[in-house]
Amino acid sequence: MKDYIVRAMTADGFVKAMAIASTNLVERARNIHKTTPTATAALGRVLTAASMMGNLQKVENGALTLQVKGNGPLGTILATSDAVGNVRGYVHNPSITLLEKYAGKLDVGAAVGTDGMLTVIRDLQMKEPYIGSVALVSGEIADDVTAYFAQSEQTPTACALGVLVDTDQSVKVAGGYLIQLLPGAPEEVISRLEQGIAKAGAVTPMLSDGLTPEDILRRVMADFELEFLETTEVCYKCYCSRERVASTLITVGKKDLQEMIDEGKPITIECQFCDTKYQFTPDELRELLASL
Repeated sequence: MKDYIVRAMTADGFVKAMAIASTNLVERARNIHKTTPTATAALGRVLTAASMMGNLQKVENGALTLQVKGNGPLGTILATSDAVGNVRGYVHNPSITLLEKYAGKLDVGAAVGTDGMLTVIRDLQMKEPYIGSVALVSGEIADDVTAYFAQSEQTPTACALGVLVDTDQSVKVAGGYLIQLLPGAPEEVISRLEQGIAKAGAVTPMLSDGLTPEDILRRVMADFELEFLETTEVCYKCYCSRERVASTLITVGKKDLQEMIDEGKPITIECQFCDTKYQFTPDELRELLASL
């Protein structure tokens, strides 16, 4: 099954919701970055959240970057989404040892750390991007995303994320949901939502049972009449190109470019988001130097 996001609204107009199946894009990230299970779970949650948050953008060519920087062994985790929900990302230390709360339960919070910040950068195609940061709550990512929306955007939000790593270290299932209250929602709606979320339980078991994003929203919001609005396919997508890498090379300056040329050997630059490698010969580097 392809990865996709589904968006919905309650018939009373008080709640909007979205859910995602992100198994393939998280597995693609695992293959690129050779992540160990705990790193896979953490990076997968950040990618899943960024995909949904990017899809919420109201600007056609907008972009969203979600950065989680805690004091745990993973270091910085970063994911960037376009306005559709296609994402790319990386984790600073992808090869950390296994951290578990108990057998079979990965401890993402300990791997991320609770002393740190979650930062969201929204590129809305304006002069300056919008940047919002909040202190990490638990390092489990979903709690931290919920705190971000409440504190930085004043939007009451429920976020759930799940990544299940199989015994062969591949991604068995991944996904999540975002539910947000709209202005004017009465307390009774909040109470019904809280009860539905509690009754539905964690998102990983639902994904493991084969529930689709639509099924997950129906279960979590069983007490509401839902209207499904749109479905959007998403994937792990990197926008790197030879031209972009060349532009980055130019920014190192004449002195460093000349030193590379003087070594007389081709240089290889690997994209930090994907497994694409770009090689530049000394002659190509001379052309870049001449362009300065």
